[in-house]
Amino acid sequence: MPDPIALSAATFDDVLRGKQPALVLFSSGEGLRSEFSAAFKKAANDHADIVFATIDPASHPQAAARFEVGSKPLLIGLFNGNEILRRPRPWGADVPLAIEMLQAAAKAVVPAEQEKVIPPVENMPVPNNKPFIVTDATFEAEVLNYELPVLVDFWAEWCGPCRMVAPTLEKLAGEFAGKVRIAKVNVDENPGLSQAFRIMSIPTIMLIKNRTIVFNQPGALPEPAFRDIIQQLIALDVPMPAAPEQPAQ
Repeated sequence: MPDPIALSAATFDDVLRGKQPALVLFSSGEGLRSEFSAAFKKAANDHADIVFATIDPASHPQAAARFEVGSKPLLIGLFNGNEILRRPRPWGADVPLAIEMLQAAAKAVVPAEQEKVIPPVENMPVPNNKPFIVTDATFEAEVLNYELPVLVDFWAEWCGPCRMVAPTLEKLAGEFAGKVRIAKVNVDENPGLSQAFRIMSIPTIMLIKNRTIVFNQPGALPEPAFRDIIQQLIALDVPMPAAPEQPAQ
């Protein structure tokens, strides 16, 4: 049975447009958990209905940019050209869940949809229906000045409750695409934002509309609660703060 395949730019495009679900690991090999590597390799031998593959983001920057890959290992599930899931710095326990999600996605697609033509990766726009990674440097432009209301998830890789809410936020990012942006801030990698907003516990969920914080609460919320606060955020009337007056010359 096959081991995970190493992708080139050309073969990655074939996997992206293929009819089989694919579980792709973006990694240079650094920072990869050994228990994940073992689970990933075993799953590749056990599940012929899914393509298991690896790609080095440093060698293939177009593919890395398309999926907003950073410096840490990233596991992405793909089917029919769509991103089904993503797990930064994945654990071995993420593999069976990813397989289950990909298999469910494949069963839900009608044959006609499987025949649709998907453009090459270099011609595809970055999707807006998934959580957006925000940093100290991009927070003002991508959150405060963003045209839509934003839900910000302050999280860290070692945080168990953060990992519990991640699939819910991925789902809601697609459900409310075009109405609300869901953004994620890794508190370990962005200490400036953590200090500025006095993040003392994670996950912390913050809602921002028209440069105004309208909700700020630590703790993992259930999916109905997330959906409720997002709907309230959309309906909330928040005037844009007036620009500060310039001193007379």
